[in-house]
Amino acid sequence: MVFESLSSKLQNTFKKLKGKGKLNEKDIKEAMREVKLALLEADVNFKVVKDFVKTVSEKAVGEEVLKSLTPGQHVIKIVNEELTSLMGSTQSKIVFASKPPTILMLVGLQGAGKTTASGKLAGLLSKQGKKPLLAACDIYRPAAIKQLQVVGGQLDIPVFTMGDKQNPVDIAKAAVEHARSNNNDVLIIDTAGRLHINEELMDELHNIKSSVRPSEILMVVDAMTGQDAVNVAQSFNEKLGIDGVIMTKLDGDTRGGAALSVRAVTGKPIKFAGVGEKLTDLEPFFPDRMASRILGMGDVLSLIDKAQEAFDEERAMELEKKLRTQQFALDDFLEQLQQMKNMGPLDQILGMMPGMNQKALKNVDIDDKHLDHVEAIIKSMTPKERTDPAIINSSRKRRIAMGSGMRVQDVNNLLKQFTQMQKMMKQFNNPKKLKKGKMNFPFM
Repeated sequence: MVFESLSSKLQNTFKKLKGKGKLNEKDIKEAMREVKLALLEADVNFKVVKDFVKTVSEKAVGEEVLKSLTPGQHVIKIVNEELTSLMGSTQSKIVFASKPPTILMLVGLQGAGKTTASGKLAGLLSKQGKKPLLAACDIYRPAAIKQLQVVGGQLDIPVFTMGDKQNPVDIAKAAVEHARSNNNDVLIIDTAGRLHINEELMDELHNIKSSVRPSEILMVVDAMTGQDAVNVAQSFNEKLGIDGVIMTKLDGDTRGGAALSVRAVTGKPIKFAGVGEKLTDLEPFFPDRMASRILGMGDVLSLIDKAQEAFDEERAMELEKKLRTQQFALDDFLEQLQQMKNMGPLDQILGMMPGMNQKALKNVDIDDKHLDHVEAIIKSMTPKERTDPAIINSSRKRRIAMGSGMRVQDVNNLLKQFTQMQKMMKQFNNPKKLKKGKMNFPFM
């Protein structure tokens, strides 16, 4: 999970502070030493760490904090604010051109995930009502053009290509004209990368830049390369000029040093973060939400965003009515699970919940395949069994288990969970229990 190591260390440090009551300068100094070590171990740039710790220390030893009734919480508040500031304070959005198409040029080293990021970005913008066009300008890497076409096909987004024999500058210029004539309001140019930065690569990118005048140049960096990613971003910014960063594989980087360093070192914001392998796993980057997650405060706003995308409002109203009237059947239960799957991997969703212990999560077997098993069991039932699970006897259970490829024990577990859920829903419909706080949560 993203920032897993850093998050765990920082939370342990602040747990000690909160348990002390009144704080003195020695307590703060010791805590800041632990924060410094945690950040360095997370592969955060040394200068960034030095400046961060200095700023937090100066604010934390202020009279307001030391004399506060909750000094530990005051220090956490300061760290939260500084972490947010370090990553850019506010979300940095794409600035769309007043006269379409908005041209977005993606650059970066080979292997950073530019082609996939191009497709993911096009898919995200398409959801926002845009009509994107992808342009294949990487004529050097074998199968780069084919890869972009496959990605575009999966997302139902058109791809402009002139093959691998044309000059990338000519392809980019032709793509702009194609976008204009076909009313594509966004053009995303997938450029070539190299295994290292060289003059030939930069000359080609400069030529594309001067020919099509992109609205924004977005640098794609692999979070898992740590400080190398930050150094590459700095070099590209100095030689080409970039407007923002797309950070890929952020879900696979347990340390998070690149995400915490890139804004401070380059002065350019992270605009999007890749959080998974699916083509839908690209999210706008919110510094405040990320800081909150690092400190174990959860990320309720992102959780709400995901829920709103995944859940159909009209269906949600129908299900709510069924719950109130106790008509909630296994078909409805299955639908809820499928919509949960659409929100993303379960460990990511649980990690967004406030107070969720990252260490505890690590020891929990959060297997998304479990949802597939539940789906298989329910789909092996007859319509009558799904509506009235009480009729499912031993012979029916054996038949359902065989049909789903699961064990009878698994069928029993599912039916037990469903019964517990129904009981819990009855409690929600009892105003007296709600008022007195007498709630029994079977899954907690």
